[in-house]
Amino acid sequence: MAANLTCSFAALCCLAVWGFTRTSGAAYIPPPHSTTKPGFPVPVNTNNPGVRKAARFGVYRYNNSSNDLFLFKESQINKAMVQIVRGLKYMLHVEIGRTVCEKREHSSLDSCHFQRKKNLQRMLRCYFEVWIMPWLHKAYVPVSLCH
Repeated sequence: MAANLTCSFAALCCLAVWGFTRTSGAAYIPPPHSTTKPGFPVPVNTNNPGVRKAARFGVYRYNNSSNDLFLFKESQINKAMVQIVRGLKYMLHVEIGRTVCEKREHSSLDSCHFQRKKNLQRMLRCYFEVWIMPWLHKAYVPVSLCH
């Protein structure tokens, strides 16, 4: 019984990886006989919808932990990697900028524009690790480092 469950899980993971690389616009698919091992991080296109969603989760985490009066949002994703480990773990290098939306407004970040006033503009470089488990509808941000 345990062997069947393990085989089923392995098959499901392979299907998830195949579907992820086929539909997501991923920049990296290992060639046949590659030395890349399953579970190792691989580069992924920064325009990938999954990468963009993960970056937004990282920004939410930053906004919830900062004392800034204004919300920040991602301005550019510079580098993205993904690792398959009980879900998808994204490792992202992202630039975020201060918006005109105040935290107390609870605005959607999509409708928030970046600050135009020079004295209020602020850009930060961040590294986020975002672990997404779509079948549980959960996302965790265990690492959020901005400077």
